[in-house]
Amino acid sequence: MVQVSVQVSMLAVLGGGCWSTLSTLGWMKKILAGLFSKRQLEKTLQSLHKALEADHDEAAWGIVQPLLQAQGHQRDVALALVEVVAEGAFSVEQTIEVLTAVFAAHAQDPLLLGLVGDATEQARDIDYLNLAPSDVPLFDAVLAALLDAVEKPHDAEVEYQLWSGLFTCARVMARQHDEVADRAGSRLVTLQPDSSFAHYSYGLFLKTRGRFAEGMAENQLAQQLAKEPTDAMFWNAGICATGAGAAEVALDIWKKQLGNKIEIGRFGLPDGGYAHCKVRLAERPLAERNKNNDDPGLEETIWIERLSPCHGIIRSVLYQDLGVDYGDVVLMDGAPITYHTYGERQVPVFPHLATLLRRNYHLYDFAGTQDAEGKLASATEDLDADATVYSHSENYKVLCAACWRNERLDHTHGSEEETHYVVRGRIAAPPELSPADLLQQLDAALAHRAPCRIYSPDLCKAAGLSDRAAVERRRYTMLLENQST
Repeated sequence: MVQVSVQVSMLAVLGGGCWSTLSTLGWMKKILAGLFSKRQLEKTLQSLHKALEADHDEAAWGIVQPLLQAQGHQRDVALALVEVVAEGAFSVEQTIEVLTAVFAAHAQDPLLLGLVGDATEQARDIDYLNLAPSDVPLFDAVLAALLDAVEKPHDAEVEYQLWSGLFTCARVMARQHDEVADRAGSRLVTLQPDSSFAHYSYGLFLKTRGRFAEGMAENQLAQQLAKEPTDAMFWNAGICATGAGAAEVALDIWKKQLGNKIEIGRFGLPDGGYAHCKVRLAERPLAERNKNNDDPGLEETIWIERLSPCHGIIRSVLYQDLGVDYGDVVLMDGAPITYHTYGERQVPVFPHLATLLRRNYHLYDFAGTQDAEGKLASATEDLDADATVYSHSENYKVLCAACWRNERLDHTHGSEEETHYVVRGRIAAPPELSPADLLQQLDAALAHRAPCRIYSPDLCKAAGLSDRAAVERRRYTMLLENQST
């Protein structure tokens, strides 16, 4: 970096007089910004990488500051910064700051512009597949500049980089610019038809847009062109094959290519009986959205019975109405969002990619009381046909006997008190199980779980028992009011 003594001597040369021309001003700005020699840049980047490897994030960000100041005048510094950003070295906010500065200084440099476009992938938390479109101005500005740049003649290397940057930038902007992303992805595989990476990247895009058959074909081509196909190529082909309903293709990938113990099973898809995991469900997953309805809506993290590496049956009864619920079959993406810890066990949480099958289970809200935690949920053991009693909350309350036994709300409290867990949740049952049969099974299950009680007015009404429904409505309401106090 230019030393202070040098800067002072240069000011002396100017004689302290008026800076009369724009060229002189520009020259002085370059000097005062501090320029890097090739050796100084190499040493600074070495220090930066050491700080990053040691997780000294604050120190690393401090090292970046003089690089940010110099990059506007030194193309090699700008290139180095974009390269570090593209490796995922910084937070989303820091990445946006660096790319915004580089773009402002070098928007007319085609190669740097294309590299900035590719690096926008690090300006989004792409593991959270279903994020809404970003409102950061950088994305729109870079996209517009790239759209203009690709229409001009360039040499082969720069042309490919511009289309690559355009593809990445459009792809990470959710569903707002799918036509641009599709055009750019197609152009990349046209420019380099023998590039395994180009076909793989385009296949990833097609997968996240729910175009599973096309995505499967691109990933298969990527495998054929690769000297050594990666697990990621097989995984994404397997996800696309499952989404497309190409069960035999998916089975071949999971079983022969990746060594899973799995066969064709439920729903005509590969079924290997994997450990339960969790999925972050979205009301509108990315693959099911469009430009005009481009946000995830309601979201909820739930348990699934995992049937294959990429799909499973929802085994939580949802709090909210997301359009999917208990018993439905969902497709999930391959990269976990995070992990939830249960004792020594870490459970991966996957993003919801699409819904494969809506099985239309009937859902009935309930409130109830139990004398031991988990006792009402255990009634599931006595129900047929995959029906379940699912607890959403179990609050320990002290209730007087009159409160939980009496139908009336305007009663006087007795002196006798008993302790109970107040439970709120839902009963889920497949459509082939009639409400009357479900209620009869539930009554039988509770008969040998005394003094546990369940009140589900909607189930009683569906079973044709209007008088019982009215009684249970009063008890249900009373318990919910008590639970909220």
